[in-house]
Amino acid sequence: MQKRNIKLDVNGLILVNKPRGMSSNQALTAIKKKFHPRKAGHTGTLDPLATGLLPICLGQATKFSSYLLDEQKTYQATIQLGYTSSTGDAEGEITPISPNSNLSKDDIYQVLEDFKGEISQLPPMYSALKHNGKPLYKYAREGIEIERKSRNVSIYGLSVLKWDNDELTLDICCSKGTYIRTLAADIGDKLETGAYIRTLHRTSIGKLEIKDAISLDELDKIAEEERYGLLKPMDSILFRFDAIYLNKPQVKNLKNGIILEIENLKKAYYRLYDDNMDFIGLGYCYEDGCLKVRRLLNTCE
Repeated sequence: MQKRNIKLDVNGLILVNKPRGMSSNQALTAIKKKFHPRKAGHTGTLDPLATGLLPICLGQATKFSSYLLDEQKTYQATIQLGYTSSTGDAEGEITPISPNSNLSKDDIYQVLEDFKGEISQLPPMYSALKHNGKPLYKYAREGIEIERKSRNVSIYGLSVLKWDNDELTLDICCSKGTYIRTLAADIGDKLETGAYIRTLHRTSIGKLEIKDAISLDELDKIAEEERYGLLKPMDSILFRFDAIYLNKPQVKNLKNGIILEIENLKKAYYRLYDDNMDFIGLGYCYEDGCLKVRRLLNTCE
């Protein structure tokens, strides 16, 4: 007899340490089987080649998942010098480049300085960016080159963790939309050595860190009834927003779509809590002090 697929009212955030070779959607499917949520979604997609932090939102936490996309991210990237790759990583067609025999540590540090701050990047063909509803990597596999527009991203930190002849390991802190493969290739061009990504490991998204993540193998060893204790609360997604505590009439009005007038609030998003200090949703305050709901939990009374 086939086991019924029961959906549970599971709400929260699970931080997964995604393994190499697994897509973000495969990791999401694995989490669904372990927690049985009514809804689930991942934030900040990682390529199958990449490892590291993958936040997965369960239940009503999916309402707030988009607010993680704007957070800065950090990576540890191992870059192979002396070669280029058709995909920018180890899975592409690798082409050797005549090495820059005079390359020094000072050369590397100087080039890295050029990539700090706001830079312009051309999105790679091997990316999930869509053209006419179709991911660019599908065109690339067909041998079709699509014209792309460069876009600005920000590199907040770029430091050397290790340099061993033709292998360079970097710690990278960057804005959303940054293509690390493109960054590596551009660094290789500037060094006149060529470069591609050998390994990529995401270590943080905003205040969410890899040290708090769990692997799928580790999760399998935990009893099902104990797994739910690993979930982070929904408001942990919204850590960068200040909190507002509301009384019962104010909560009722917000649920009914009524805009609240609250003095001394600056124009910004706010985490909303009731008088029991329970998280109830996300609001936005306009310049005139009017607070309006953006996302509200279904359980709010």
